[in-house]
Amino acid sequence: MEIAVPRPFLASDYIVRFARQPWETAGAFALRRQVFCAEQRVFERDDRDAVDAQAIAIVALSTLAGEPDEVIGTVRLHQPEPGIWWGSRLAVAASHRRIGTIGPALIRLAVSSAHAMGCVRFLAHVQPQNELLFRRMHWARLDTVSLHGRDHLLMQADLDWYPPIGDGGTGFHTGRRAA
Repeated sequence: MEIAVPRPFLASDYIVRFARQPWETAGAFALRRQVFCAEQRVFERDDRDAVDAQAIAIVALSTLAGEPDEVIGTVRLHQPEPGIWWGSRLAVAASHRRIGTIGPALIRLAVSSAHAMGCVRFLAHVQPQNELLFRRMHWARLDTVSLHGRDHLLMQADLDWYPPIGDGGTGFHTGRRAA
């Protein structure tokens, strides 16, 4: 007789918004360390840099009984010059990568929020394995560059596909789908 191994709990509802609470920001940094330091080994100890001082952290939060429970995704956005916005450090917890909606929801809120704040061009350096996701979300590859000793694609979002969202602090809810 085979013993069934219980699956980990995955919420059916997620909140995607600007980080509002200290635990959300701390969770975003912890997730980035897990993904970019421990898993991918892009950075040795920590991935924080000068951009974090001016960036807006966006988080995807799992819910428990309808309340925010855990940071399971993050991305940051910043504007280094008027109208030019960048997204970076997109990370989704390993336990939630197969859900299929977390990464796209983070990207959508980042670009649409920047669009509402006067963005005329939204760029990101994307790891090659994520190019298809970004292309499906109406991004175009502009160039290939080396960052942190690895190839990345310089990509640009087509803002026509990202209507402005004026309240990133409230954000929106998203559900999960089978991957």
